[in-house]
Amino acid sequence: MASLFPAHSSLQNILITFTTIIFLASSSSSATPETNQRRPFNKIYAFGDSFTDTGNTESLTGPNGFVHVSNPPYGTTFFHHPTNRYSDGRLVIDFVAQSLSLPFLPPYRNSKANKTHGVNFAVAGSTAINHEFFVRNNLSLDITPESIDTQMIWFNKYLESQGCRDSEPGSDQCREAFDDALFWVGEIGVNDYAYTLGSTVSGDTIRKLAIYGFTEFLQTLLKKGAKYVVVESLPTTGCLPLAMTLAPSDDRDDIGCVKSVNNQTSAHNLVLQSKLSELRQQFPQAVIVYADYWNAYRTVMENPAKYGMKERFKACCGTGGDPYNFDVFNTCGSPSVTACSDPHEYINWDGVHLTEAMYKVVADMFVDGNLSNPPFKTLLERRLRKP
Repeated sequence: MASLFPAHSSLQNILITFTTIIFLASSSSSATPETNQRRPFNKIYAFGDSFTDTGNTESLTGPNGFVHVSNPPYGTTFFHHPTNRYSDGRLVIDFVAQSLSLPFLPPYRNSKANKTHGVNFAVAGSTAINHEFFVRNNLSLDITPESIDTQMIWFNKYLESQGCRDSEPGSDQCREAFDDALFWVGEIGVNDYAYTLGSTVSGDTIRKLAIYGFTEFLQTLLKKGAKYVVVESLPTTGCLPLAMTLAPSDDRDDIGCVKSVNNQTSAHNLVLQSKLSELRQQFPQAVIVYADYWNAYRTVMENPAKYGMKERFKACCGTGGDPYNFDVFNTCGSPSVTACSDPHEYINWDGVHLTEAMYKVVADMFVDGNLSNPPFKTLLERRLRKP
């Protein structure tokens, strides 16, 4: 399969250097499998919601309104069949895995999958706040009970299956599970705001609780031994057809998206960045990268033609025609809904989730572009110095 990035990209230069060092180090000792010689990481652990989920939900679970992810035309572009990914093909995490010469991450709930090179714990509909909060506030209707806490429970069960227990953090099994692993924490928190829309729960309350829960999750990962962590911010969710459909027409920002929603996610991201700075001081042995999904999405919205796209707002797979081709009661995968013939020209796939083409652009910006802080190549260089 062709490489995701140009042959002379900085990422590939780093990978080539890494390969050379590993080769020289192993030439005088026992042979190492060729695949491991090319990889700065031998495994990835992923967390998040439907933007990162590679199959932990099926047709009757996941975000309310998107219960047809197991039906065509999901997966039509790359896999040519539904894979329970909320897109027409690959996601950001898929492109990240490919760029690191690793296979696609199997979902945790697939008990038969080969998990040698990592596991994806992300599950659609997940929240940063524990599900009990939504139950107490009578906001649990049609909402999946999974949260970031659920994903930590799954991760702990996985570690135990590998012989790594909290009581033995320095064991060989724990070192094997953590030392050569990249932790990719996809965006999570959008659902928290969405589930409380129209309720008496304020956006400020959601932000405080979501950031608190998410920070606790990251601290737990770092205390367990995570050394290389990428954290995605919330995207510009005010640009999604769902938000555009529900918001009044006078609630718009300078790029035509819903101003109130984008302001909300921007405020969330500012607090998130502050928390990550604190975590970097608390865990100086780790590299914690902030992947700026908000500005990645906005950059494409400002000049879609630069990235080969034409449709900024309209969903590729949906119904209703102009201006957004989106009906919350008749979403993608429903029997009467069809998809466009050229999803690579669309930013949005189904009204909430993005096309493979958009996910590829975002992955480029994170991994080999300038929208990660510190740059992703810094993380790779740190890993290279500590093989």
